[in-house]
Amino acid sequence: MDVSAASRRPAAKDPSDGPWLMLIYRVPSDSSRARVAVWRELKRLGGLYVQQAVCVLPDREDLRASLERVRQRIADLGGTSIFLTLRDVEPDAREQFVEGFRSQSAKEYAEIVEECDTKFVKEIEFERFRSNYTFEEAEEIRQDLEKLRRWLAKVEARDWMSADGRQLARQKVADCEQLLEQFEADVYERTMNNP
Repeated sequence: MDVSAASRRPAAKDPSDGPWLMLIYRVPSDSSRARVAVWRELKRLGGLYVQQAVCVLPDREDLRASLERVRQRIADLGGTSIFLTLRDVEPDAREQFVEGFRSQSAKEYAEIVEECDTKFVKEIEFERFRSNYTFEEAEEIRQDLEKLRRWLAKVEARDWMSADGRQLARQKVADCEQLLEQFEADVYERTMNNP
């Protein structure tokens, strides 16, 4: 019997089973700037705060390396940190982690959908209302679409627990692209017919 290399590989591990990385830290209380800087870095990584200055992430090599950089930043700010790997987590705590990550990602997907529906769509509607069919305006809106794409890619990259909302966010960004392509076609027609 011939067994392919793919079938010999172990099955991908479910991140909801753990282990987990936990960072407990303290930064000087006189510097809100330092606290915000550390918080921002941990949130950018997708960290889930289980209480103030206690953050959890799935155990992944890329996240371990990033947490080491955050720990160095904490030390540079005059703070301290403890880094733990949690392997034996009670089922209720595990469920709290998983649901916390899902909720966090679902909120981010919802924000992307809102951004598409409110700002992006309204911007094109407004430019059509003003008859502002210029290359510069289309280019500015194209940059907004690129921001939406980068944002969606970041959220998807840290959606380890398969949160609700991913497909809708993808669809909304695709709808924005179609809307922009229609607007760009109108800009082209108007600028080529009215040089």
